[in-house]
Amino acid sequence: MKATIWHNPACGTSRNTLAMLTEAGAEVTVVEYLKTPPSADKLAQLYRDAGITPQQGLRTKGTDAEERGLPQADDATVLAAMAAEPKLIERPLVETDKGVRLCRPKEKVLEIL
Repeated sequence: MKATIWHNPACGTSRNTLAMLTEAGAEVTVVEYLKTPPSADKLAQLYRDAGITPQQGLRTKGTDAEERGLPQADDATVLAAMAAEPKLIERPLVETDKGVRLCRPKEKVLEIL
């Protein structure tokens, strides 16, 4: 099985999710999204496929998302902010042939393996 993880190596949940993918035998493509951010269009597709809104994929902890009103903003505004400032993207996002999940908690990845 092939999997892509939008990963932050400084995040324990992201590291643990990557380990779960590896242990499951997945052929993993690792995208360090802080260095190589996904486009707004790619984020829209990931959230749509995960069945969540961009606002649900917004990282508020350790960011200024609340102060900027992003949790209440429209999808396009949230996606543009995430593409411009990838620290606003909650992690890790994992995509496989079975779907996409925001893997918080890390066990969510099991749904798409």
